Amino acid sequence: MTTIKDSVHDHIAVEGVAEALLETPPVQRLRHISQLGTVTLVYPSANHTRFEHSLGVYHLADQALGHLGIEGRQAERVRAAALLHDIGHSPYSHNVEHVVHRHTGKYHDDVHELIDSGPVARVLSEHGLNPDRVADLVAGDGDLGQLVSGELDVDRMDYLVRDAHHTGVPYGTIDHERLIRELRLVDGELVLDEGNVQAAESLLLARALMNPTVYQHHVARIAKTMLRRGTERLLTATNWTAHDLRRWDDNDLLVRLRQCDETEAYADRLSCRNLYKRAVWAEYSSVPQDLLEADHRDIRALEDKIAAVAGVDTDAVLIDVAAEPSMTESTSRVLVNGEVRQLGEQSTLVGALRAAQRDQWRLGVYAPPSSNERVGEAAIRELGLDIDGARVRDVRTGIHATLDEFN
Repeated sequence: MTTIKDSVHDHIAVEGVAEALLETPPVQRLRHISQLGTVTLVYPSANHTRFEHSLGVYHLADQALGHLGIEGRQAERVRAAALLHDIGHSPYSHNVEHVVHRHTGKYHDDVHELIDSGPVARVLSEHGLNPDRVADLVAGDGDLGQLVSGELDVDRMDYLVRDAHHTGVPYGTIDHERLIRELRLVDGELVLDEGNVQAAESLLLARALMNPTVYQHHVARIAKTMLRRGTERLLTATNWTAHDLRRWDDNDLLVRLRQCDETEAYADRLSCRNLYKRAVWAEYSSVPQDLLEADHRDIRALEDKIAAVAGVDTDAVLIDVAAEPSMTESTSRVLVNGEVRQLGEQSTLVGALRAAQRDQWRLGVYAPPSSNERVGEAAIRELGLDIDGARVRDVRTGIHATLDEFN
């Protein structure tokens, strides 16, 4: 058994298949993948890694298995999946995941090809575990897959607490020990036992508060959009492929961006925190539906059009259309009077949080400071944004005086 001191869970005892997996290259690579990507440009102490998080997920999964009374090979399979659940992450975690998916069709939880051979497959086989069944659990398949990837998964329980701890914000605090203790399997569904509606709501509330403050902070979004553009350009300008990219760590990507003439400027800006600024920061109700549904090619064409109208280089315009507001946690299941119900049907808080989520949603258009105003004016016209005169002035110029925290 190996005991590891953790900043969130104190001491974590790692044994069995998980202990053997610890030293495999795919798991050790996670030491060099930042948990929050570009958020560290907002919160300097948010420098924790996917390795720490994976240990935390393993620890919580182990505790949950104990409370659920699951033992033996089935439990070992879940422990392995918990430790391995993030090995599919590309550099900077979710920041360039859409680039990888566009080229490979794979998201970070599709790890079948990553563990069906090599050192991980060897360790799993030595412990009598089938790599495919472990990969299925990582993807959330099966009754116990819900524990690794689902509405009440231990992944969410760890990252909310861990991200709040490392950023220093007070919003991600949840009673994860109670949540773990109250988990039950009912007819193949992972649910929270009677009397735990408020515990389930705490997950919703923590996520709702962390989202605008940490995960969707405007500086982190600007840097993420710049990183994505640089990564796309790198794949176009070099012989590197998205399959190569998927196995790099943060440093690998930054170095290769710096070594390529077409992407060197992005690397320099990100390294020195010399970021673009917000030319437009538009509310959900101001954005046409067709823009919300636009694909990558459509967005790039709009960027080129705005650049032409504004008289700037095409690299000086970045459009960032956030995903439509959603609340996966609202489908969490709770026992109420002996009946399994979705949290969204039971909690009046869900409706309020959905409304708040929509209010917080923003579309961003970013540009270098020198061309910020021109790009903003062109973007509002070309994107058909429904913004009145007073709001245009606020979005285009006044925003830096009123909303420029951390920027």
